[in-house]
Amino acid sequence: RAPLGDQQTSLNPGAGATAFWDVLEQVLGYLFGLAPVALAVYLLWEPAASGFRKIGLTFERFGRDVGGGLLLVAVIGVPGLGLYALGRTLGITVQVDASPLDSSWWTIPLLLLAALRAGLLEEVVMVGYLFDRLRRLGWGTWTIILSTAGLRGAYHAYQGFGPLIGNAAMGIVFGWVYHRWGRVMPLVIAHVVIDVIAFVGYPLAAAWWPGVFAPPGG
Repeated sequence: RAPLGDQQTSLNPGAGATAFWDVLEQVLGYLFGLAPVALAVYLLWEPAASGFRKIGLTFERFGRDVGGGLLLVAVIGVPGLGLYALGRTLGITVQVDASPLDSSWWTIPLLLLAALRAGLLEEVVMVGYLFDRLRRLGWGTWTIILSTAGLRGAYHAYQGFGPLIGNAAMGIVFGWVYHRWGRVMPLVIAHVVIDVIAFVGYPLAAAWWPGVFAPPGG
């Protein structure tokens, strides 16, 4: 097998020649990808409180949630992108094709939808749902935070060492913030913004720093 630095993985493959059907397939894939989110919210639902309210996935404090989310972007998102670039430079991180470089009019809407799906899926399930269930089992706060952070890092390990460490660190910060604030909405906002920056900004980064971001042979 080739070294990690010479490998490539695609997060959001572009649409092919049969554009309409490819776009429709991607949209449906993103929507069906939210099924675990719906299931988690349903399982959290109680007569006294909805699943949304239990994990703080509501719009009643949206302004404050946006501010908190942007703060998290600055704290974890920017260093995370830097860690990825460092990993690429050292050859220990897989080349992640965050978005297709042959952009069409539908590319950005699809990438925004992909970012929204990823933000909801990871934060609602990995933080909101798992924290609730593990607390019921009697787990301590830091045991929950470190366990879910390790799981978050583990399922990004296919991207290489940098994303594994970066996502584990993100899980620790997000878990601690959720413990303090009791709301996943700021986490979802931060995750979506980080992914939008990565997905939409990827073609620019590939053009400006081809040695770090451009696909091999591209």
